[in-house]
Amino acid sequence: MSSPEVFQLAIGTPITCHAFNKDRTQVAVSPNNNDVEIYQKGKTGGWELLHTLAKHDKLVTSIDWAPNTNRLVTCSQDRNAYVWDWDASQSKWEPNLCLLRINRAATFVQWSPKENKFAVASGARLISVCYFEEENNWWVSKHIKKPIRSTITSVAWHPDNILLAAGSTDMKARVFSAYIKGVDSPKAYPLWGEKFPFNTLCGEFGSEGGGWVHSVAFSPSGDYVAWASHDSTIMIAHGRDNPAIQIPFGGLPLVSLIFASETSIVGVGHDCTPFLFVLRGQQWEVIGKLDQGTKKAASSSSAFKMFQQMDSRAQQQNPEVELNTTHQNTITCVRPYAGTPENVTKFSTSGVDGKLVIWDLLASGMAGLKI
Repeated sequence: MSSPEVFQLAIGTPITCHAFNKDRTQVAVSPNNNDVEIYQKGKTGGWELLHTLAKHDKLVTSIDWAPNTNRLVTCSQDRNAYVWDWDASQSKWEPNLCLLRINRAATFVQWSPKENKFAVASGARLISVCYFEEENNWWVSKHIKKPIRSTITSVAWHPDNILLAAGSTDMKARVFSAYIKGVDSPKAYPLWGEKFPFNTLCGEFGSEGGGWVHSVAFSPSGDYVAWASHDSTIMIAHGRDNPAIQIPFGGLPLVSLIFASETSIVGVGHDCTPFLFVLRGQQWEVIGKLDQGTKKAASSSSAFKMFQQMDSRAQQQNPEVELNTTHQNTITCVRPYAGTPENVTKFSTSGVDGKLVIWDLLASGMAGLKI
C-alpha cells in the first residue's frame, strides 16, 4: 500500500471529529474543546489555521460540512447546534442557532443528501430533525422519540433524503422516517415499508452480543444499513424484513463506519487502524487492516515478558514506545475523501493522537491483506 498522507494538526490534543469542504482545500476539526478550527491547505501541502469558530461553551462533539451550500453545522455538549454561513463581504463565518429543544448533550450531526435538513443525535433519548423555516427565517426542529430508550450516538441519512438510521446505547440500530411535509416529496421504499409519515419506525435491529451502537451507515443505494457495536461486532441488514447478519470480526470495537461502495465498508476504532469489509458472493467478511505499518511488531511472547518485567519492577510504560500503525491512538472519525458514494477511492481519518490521515483505498493491495 502506498504511504498515507499524515498531518499532525493537534499536538497532545485529540481530534474529536473532522469534515472537509467540497474541493478538499479546507478542513474543519474539533480539537477536543469548545471551538472549531478551520485549516486551509497550503502551497507546500500542509495545513494552515485559517479561522476559529468560537460559539459553543462546551465540547464540540460533531461537525458536518455541506458540499454544495458550503454550510457548516456543529453540535456540542452545550445542547446547541449552529449552522455557519460564510459571509464573503466580511470574510468570516456567521453562526445561526437552531432550536434543538433538548435537555441533554448533542452527540452527532449530519446534513441530509439534499442539504435542506440535518439530524442531531442527543443524550435526551431523541433525534432533532432540523429544517429551515422560510417564513420566520430560522432553523427549527421536529423530534423523533419512540421507541428510543437511551442516548443516540450516531445517525446516517438514506440517499433519498427521507429515511434516517440511528444507533443508540440501548443496544439497537433503527431506521426512521424523517419526512417533513413541505420540505420533502413522498417516495416509496419497498425494502423499508409502504408509508412514511414522520417518526415511523421502519426497522429495529440488535447485535448478538448486545453492545451499544457506536456508528451507523447506509449503503450508496440505501438497501443496506450497517452498524458497529461495542461488543466488537459489525452487523448488516438488507431491508426491514430480512434478518441482520454479523460479520465475523475479532478486533477491538469500531467507532465509525462508511460504505466505500455498495459491497465494501471501511471501519475504524480502538485498533488504531482502518479495517476493510467486503461482500463476496452472498457473504460479508473482513478482508484485513488497511495499515500494514512500517516497524517490526513485537511478538506476543516478547511483549508479555516486557510488561512482566515492568510490573515486577513497578515501572511505568515508556511513553515514547510507538505502535506499529500510522495512528498512535483510537481513530475517532472516518470520512470519504475522493471518488463517488458508489466508489470511494480515498478516505480520511482523525484520532485521539491529533493526526489527520488521508488513505488511498485503490493502492491498498486489498487482495493480499491479512489480519
